[in-house]
Amino acid sequence: MKRFFMFDELGTNYRREIVGGVTTFLAMAYILFVNPSILSLETIPDLPEGTGMDKGAVFTATAIAAAVGTLFMGIIARYPIALAPGMGLNAFFAFTVVLTMGIPWETALAGVLVSGIIFIFLTLSGVREKVINAIPAQLKYAIGAGIGLFIAFVGFQNAGIIISDEAVLVGLGDLTSGATLLAIFGVAITVIFLVLGIKSGVFLGMIVTALVGIIFGVIDKPDAIVGSVPSLAPTFGVAFSHLGDIFTIEMLVVILTFLFVDFFDTAGTLVAVANQAGLLKDNKLPRAGKALFADSSATVVGAALGTSTTTSFVESASGVAAGARSGFASVVTAILFLLALFFSPLLAIVTPSVTAPALIIVGIMMVSSLKNIEWDRFEIAVPAFFTVLMMPLGYSIATGIAVGFLFYPITMIAKGRTKEIHPVMYGFFVIFLLYFIFLAN
Repeated sequence: MKRFFMFDELGTNYRREIVGGVTTFLAMAYILFVNPSILSLETIPDLPEGTGMDKGAVFTATAIAAAVGTLFMGIIARYPIALAPGMGLNAFFAFTVVLTMGIPWETALAGVLVSGIIFIFLTLSGVREKVINAIPAQLKYAIGAGIGLFIAFVGFQNAGIIISDEAVLVGLGDLTSGATLLAIFGVAITVIFLVLGIKSGVFLGMIVTALVGIIFGVIDKPDAIVGSVPSLAPTFGVAFSHLGDIFTIEMLVVILTFLFVDFFDTAGTLVAVANQAGLLKDNKLPRAGKALFADSSATVVGAALGTSTTTSFVESASGVAAGARSGFASVVTAILFLLALFFSPLLAIVTPSVTAPALIIVGIMMVSSLKNIEWDRFEIAVPAFFTVLMMPLGYSIATGIAVGFLFYPITMIAKGRTKEIHPVMYGFFVIFLLYFIFLAN
């Protein structure tokens, strides 16, 4: 076991790997409860039955997809990196694809499946690097920041802090409401935990917020803590039976968005965590192909089970900080995700007031990429600004990406920097132009 995971070469041991694996799990365990809340669209009132996904089934799919994906990463690529359904992509799935575009979740799930299969093909063929390299780094940073703003906006809505206003579109909600006050408390306590350097601050914040909600009667007490595993029947295999529904321009844009947002998340996370662990060699990532294969395979597995795109989590850095250096830590994290399956009764106490702080805090973390954008270059600032701004204002991650990708070749050509525009970007320009024409019609 030690030889397989290269303990001696990496200077690690079982204790460090176990502590690191547990730390990573605690840092990202919030996804077990946030993902079902988002994909079920439970915060949206008066929706027709069946618009959102079954919350229990998504909980089970989330835990199993995270366990399988993390196990793949630990055994195939031997990296201390955990996977789970990604924040941002789940919001895009629920609030943009299903809620705004009106695409059934079954068809959206088929789109996730196809994006995962394409990801596997691009990884095995080596095309993936060329596609990623074709997209300017500045737009990649903007996409990450825009998703962060969008997630935070959804969190403020779910908390009741921001509500619709006929006069000015949005405004402050009733800040004296019990549920809203509980969410505000949750944001404050989570911020304090993270400022104090507590790695599992987001998860711990959810626990404290839920307990406070129960104490003050805002949340009902759970009937049990441990229970049976919710059935996967409502979502299992649904993606395969709806593959015939994806052949539209609208779904093409959706699949592309799933695909290259997963690209950026995975590439960024792998490099960042591997660098922190000292695993980069000559500024290159050993076994990168295996890591990408593990990630893309996890997306296919997750879609088959019934959840949005499964991707590498940057919270894995907390495990590395605690000592994790090998894939054994990922094996530990995967086992904990499987054990978490038996705690489904706790879903009852994870209300929008409890999940909203997690969304807001994750949003704050994601907008940090704004610092990397060259704002003093107007030809860069314009597409980056539109990418970031149009996600929350258009209530769509795809819209933000589309607008940014449309303006990028325009501003670069006007500036005379045509040689810096990759041909792939012209292809995206045509696709997104058709996307808006299609929507207009």
